[in-house]
Amino acid sequence: MKKSCKVVACFSALFMLLSASFSCLSAPMSRYEETRDMMDTYVQIIVYADEATAEEALDAAFDRIEEVVAIASRFDEDSEVSMLNRDGSIQNPSDEMLELIEMSIEYSELTEGYFDITVLPLLNLWSYDPTATVQFWELDSATQQAAIDDAKLLVGSDMITVSASEISFDLDGMGITLDAIAKGYAVDEAIKVIESLGVKYALVNAGGDINTLGSKPKGVPWAIPVVNPDDTSQSLAGFEIVNKAIATSGNYMRYLDDEASVGHILNPETGRSATGTISSTIIAQNGAKADALATAVFVMGPIDGMALVEALDGVEALIVDDDRVIHRSSGIPES
Repeated sequence: MKKSCKVVACFSALFMLLSASFSCLSAPMSRYEETRDMMDTYVQIIVYADEATAEEALDAAFDRIEEVVAIASRFDEDSEVSMLNRDGSIQNPSDEMLELIEMSIEYSELTEGYFDITVLPLLNLWSYDPTATVQFWELDSATQQAAIDDAKLLVGSDMITVSASEISFDLDGMGITLDAIAKGYAVDEAIKVIESLGVKYALVNAGGDINTLGSKPKGVPWAIPVVNPDDTSQSLAGFEIVNKAIATSGNYMRYLDDEASVGHILNPETGRSATGTISSTIIAQNGAKADALATAVFVMGPIDGMALVEALDGVEALIVDDDRVIHRSSGIPES
């Protein structure tokens, strides 16, 4: 009698355990999405999970992006970037700041200076000055060139000294902008947070800087359109990506002057707006790399830029030049 009771008890316990397991496995997974105004753009996050996990993942991801912004924004006077630009050095930088600076120096070396975060003195020349009676882009070419030549003396990532305890500039007057890598880095960090919470399918899009975690459910890839520079309501091409990042740089959306003649992407070599390219789209292993290379390839132009892409493992590119000719890397088929 006692043996029979024990057997019944064991079967009951096993049934309860299996029921709980199946209950967990069958927890409903749906698409959850939220968009917030951040980093001077809109940040969209999509996750596929149960409701409780999705809510936690969305909040945690946006919080992580805010943490990156607080470190990397040159428009926040309390950020580490602003302190470095103001004082010429910072002590005991955060791990994120160290990583961003070290990555930026690496990409500057990789692109032979076409990606360079120390371009800020040049960018400041072309930026709108509300106190000036004549804006820089309104000056004659000779006056502009003299100022550009002076500012270029302060440009060069090799003039940043980096250690675990300090980041400093070698020359007074230097400054950095992380605008061309911070969004990509932020989406990477958001994806890491989402993944740590057990989510398997997610996308983070910060104004076109996109990283993905896996695919959509059932192996469906994420469909990412590339905007037509001549008509932003239309797509020029489309990509299907899984566990990849994609970023596009272009001078057709943002300008430094009211007349829309000075694009916001400068060539560190000339000190003037980059020419020869309308848009540059990069697919890479992570958002920071895609972001930085999209800018570098845009500045380098379709020939040199594509040569760089073809020399890199796991990187693809679609470049539109000034003549509206589309250049594709070898891993991108003709549409």
